[in-house]
Amino acid sequence: MRPHRVAPAVAVAVLAPALLLATPSLAATPAPAAVPGPAVSSSADEPDADDLKVAIARILADPSVSPALRAAANAALDDNTPEALRHFLEVGRYQVA
Repeated sequence: MRPHRVAPAVAVAVLAPALLLATPSLAATPAPAAVPGPAVSSSADEPDADDLKVAIARILADPSVSPALRAAANAALDDNTPEALRHFLEVGRYQVA
């Protein structure tokens, strides 16, 4: 073997164990404790008024919607409050059937 190829091989053979054994093992460290989330739901979890309007618009886009359901959906959109929109999506559309 040529001397210019032997020197790097010797350097790797000498330095590899020192570098590999000097670094900490990832498996040796304990996992961090889980931080519990808030007990109260945040406002980011609840859809805003625009999301509710889109959900009602999707219901209205269905051609097989009954006239009573269409009237209830339009009434909720006309009221234009998040409470009315949410009430229609959670309760009203099932009562009108």
